[in-house]
Amino acid sequence: MTMTLGTLSQIDVRRVWEREDIHFTPWLASEGGIALLGDALGMGMEVITTEDAVGPFRADIVARRTDTPDEHLVLIENQLERTDHIHLGQLLTYAAGRKAATIIWVARNFTEEHRAALDWLNEITSDHFEFYGVEIELWAIGDSVAAPKFNLIARPNNWTREVRSEAAAGDVSPLKLLQQRYWAALQARLLDAKGPVRPTKPLPQHWANFSIGRSGVWLSAAVTSREKWVSATVEITGPPGKVWYHAFHADRAAIEAEMGEPLQWEELPTRKSSRAALYLRNADCLNEADWPRQHQWLADKLTRLHQVFRPRLAMLNWDTSAGDDQSVADS
Repeated sequence: MTMTLGTLSQIDVRRVWEREDIHFTPWLASEGGIALLGDALGMGMEVITTEDAVGPFRADIVARRTDTPDEHLVLIENQLERTDHIHLGQLLTYAAGRKAATIIWVARNFTEEHRAALDWLNEITSDHFEFYGVEIELWAIGDSVAAPKFNLIARPNNWTREVRSEAAAGDVSPLKLLQQRYWAALQARLLDAKGPVRPTKPLPQHWANFSIGRSGVWLSAAVTSREKWVSATVEITGPPGKVWYHAFHADRAAIEAEMGEPLQWEELPTRKSSRAALYLRNADCLNEADWPRQHQWLADKLTRLHQVFRPRLAMLNWDTSAGDDQSVADS
């Protein structure tokens, strides 16, 4: 039996989005549009505002990262044409005006000169800043509805930045290097699972954070070589963090029933943050032979926490911005 296959055809973006300001920007700022862009970049974002005034100018989209515990603003500049010097200048002007740390330039086509400019900005700026270039395309099969596709053209070179950071800070300790390998192995496990928890860049530290789709709340995994435990937690921070924590805590019976096990509810009254935690005891992160068991436990618990807490986040009041307390114990 011969299977009939369709043929992909590219569609002019102007056929769907005639104008950037009233057609493309509202779509990109929608929940579906910003999620699609976030998937292409490997980050979580939520939109704060569109057409945001920066002096006499207007930034297309201002958002915040949801995969970092700190207040991390994102500036997105759109261009449904080939990139030009005017939009590059606007990108930098708006980013400076809003003090954005993640800067994203979306365009139909990138010139080699503008791609090189973003690479250069990533090279000369500190690790706090990230510049991305993304091309937008539309594709269809026959008479099907057009489907958007983002192509990543420019991004930070994390390997180069890590080498530069280590050279500036001196040699990284053996423990820190082991922690980085620990999170890299967990990242591989999460990628294999293809679940809702997105892997993050493994860093030489005793914790790793994961987006749950909203700023001020995130998932965290932590290890301690001294007390020999591994934890999977929901971290809740910011000025309204205690209010959000108490809302979750009041629903703890239903949450724990859905989890299938009890959680440790840690309000941490003297700190901005609170948490709901699970602990795996007798788990030594220095014992690499035990990593498969620890990583399987972490992948399972982080996935379950995401499934149980994510639907409840929409019920919280998000009017107050979040703080930046890291809230995990030192190893």
